[in-house]
Amino acid sequence: MCGIAGFVNRDGEAADRGVLARMTGTLAHRGPDGEGEFIEGPAGLGHRRLSIIDVDGGAQPMSNEDGSVWVTFNGEIYNDPELRAGLLARGHVFRTDCDTESLVHLYEEHGPEFVRHLNGMFALAIWDVRRSRLVLARDRMGQKPLFYAETPGGSLVFGSEPKALLAHPGVARRLDPAGLSRYLFYEYIPAPHSIWEGMRKLPPAHLLVREGGVSTVSRYWSSPEPDAEGLPFEEQSARFWDEFRAAVGRHRRSDVPLGVFLSGGVDSSSVAAALAELEPASHIRTFSIGFEDPSFDESGHARAVARHLGTDHHERTFSADSVMELLPEAAGWLDEPFGDASVLPTHLLSRFAREHVTVALGGDGADELLAGYPTFRAERASEVYRRLPKAARALAGSAVGMLPVDHGNISLDFKLKQFLRGASEPSALAHQRWLGSFSGPEIGRLLVDGNIDVEGEHLARASALAVGSDPLTRSLRLYQDTYLPEDILTKVDRASMACGLEVRAPFLDARLVDAIQLLPSSYKYGRGQTKRLLKRAAAPRLPASILERPKKGFGIPVARWLRGPLAPLMHSLLAPDRLRKQGLFRPDEVARRIGEHLAGARDHRKPLWTLLMFQLWFDRWPG
Repeated sequence: MCGIAGFVNRDGEAADRGVLARMTGTLAHRGPDGEGEFIEGPAGLGHRRLSIIDVDGGAQPMSNEDGSVWVTFNGEIYNDPELRAGLLARGHVFRTDCDTESLVHLYEEHGPEFVRHLNGMFALAIWDVRRSRLVLARDRMGQKPLFYAETPGGSLVFGSEPKALLAHPGVARRLDPAGLSRYLFYEYIPAPHSIWEGMRKLPPAHLLVREGGVSTVSRYWSSPEPDAEGLPFEEQSARFWDEFRAAVGRHRRSDVPLGVFLSGGVDSSSVAAALAELEPASHIRTFSIGFEDPSFDESGHARAVARHLGTDHHERTFSADSVMELLPEAAGWLDEPFGDASVLPTHLLSRFAREHVTVALGGDGADELLAGYPTFRAERASEVYRRLPKAARALAGSAVGMLPVDHGNISLDFKLKQFLRGASEPSALAHQRWLGSFSGPEIGRLLVDGNIDVEGEHLARASALAVGSDPLTRSLRLYQDTYLPEDILTKVDRASMACGLEVRAPFLDARLVDAIQLLPSSYKYGRGQTKRLLKRAAAPRLPASILERPKKGFGIPVARWLRGPLAPLMHSLLAPDRLRKQGLFRPDEVARRIGEHLAGARDHRKPLWTLLMFQLWFDRWPG
């Protein structure tokens, strides 16, 4: 796991080593073990290294035998042993044991299409000296980030994080008003957009080729559609576990200490259980954190799994103060605004695990591939709700509106009110209303100007996914296109790389993803059960209490904190005078939400937190 940065100037303009050094230097947190630079004519490639495979010999940027192809690479290639064997058979010469070296030789064989052969998480840049060609690529599911921008002077600039691009003199530090609308709607900014004017994200499973001053972006992988038939459910569950265990086996390859994040949920517990079938459980280090607030503390469930499997378990409990202390720091490593509050405990967990290991396996991706979120149940319930007479829906809305506000973790009134926010909308919009902070009309009332039709844009995006598939498959594809890469994987990447920890997601193994996508939808969510196939496959291996637990996010008590210890910061960052001077948000609309939340009349935890995180980001970056 590393950080990459670089640029290619227009023809005839030599690369500036000082600019490249400044860009690469911004990513030191991603790669504390070393740095490297390559300059050739108009091209500059920079690298910060976190040593995982071939600790002594894997320095980057790295070239082929004659120096005609160079790569800077962030990630891991899990099928490297097979790729290397094939390349050696074709006469390629390797100087290291690092997976990076396979990339340049694979490029020699296949050109830009080499990415189709990769099973891994990656963001990479290849410079082809002979052709003066730059190739940028991002992994299928978007585990590793990659930003790029075209400068007014004709350069193409790229990097793992926006801060690297902003260190280039040709990239302006200007807020994109459309990006702000998208952030308020999603709590993140989905690819290909960013919060920065003129800066874009390379979408997952995409390739950018720049040659002759022209850049072309294309998709290199698309998800297969489900097989309506499939194997019988019981037979498929056994096959699934075999495929999953093989994926965990590919992901455990490391020359440095490795552990497992263990939350006590079925996803991370399944990763630990599969690993325990590959090596002695007592050798497996598992990590969990707890909180003093019992309604948010899941450490007991993680402890139960660790005891059941017999792992070497490590646990630490944190106070509210230790989480809130992260807020100013987070604004530095979140160089786009990010509204998912679980990024803070994710960083605490990463920092704790980093004291013992350099690599951790996590359970990310299972919910988006196998329908694990309660929103999939809500989608079925909304189909019934929309068929009710208008009077019955109005009565239900009035009854739910009368429920007293409960600021506990995912309380009943919060769930019911969130459900009604989207229940009458088309499915794609309903899911986003349930997940997000602000609806389109609410954004219109909040912003002074610059609002875009973000809901229309979202519906258009959803309509292009899994055309002709069943409703659940279309919903899952939407999560895989937006929420998974831009919320879940962004959160894990930034939170872990801020302390130099590599986190891997076996559920997102390319072979396993293809196998999961082919499964009938009813195997993912069926008979009223989310993640049906995974739970069946894991049943002989995990305590029943873990399999039967309802889904619970990795949260913090935001609603209560905004009425208590976070209230002074909220009042300061969202003060009317400050907002008027800033000129982005209507002070009266913000003040109304603050007043209602503090009085206990409404629960505005999500919108207020989203605004708070934006203000922290704005003060650190464009402010």
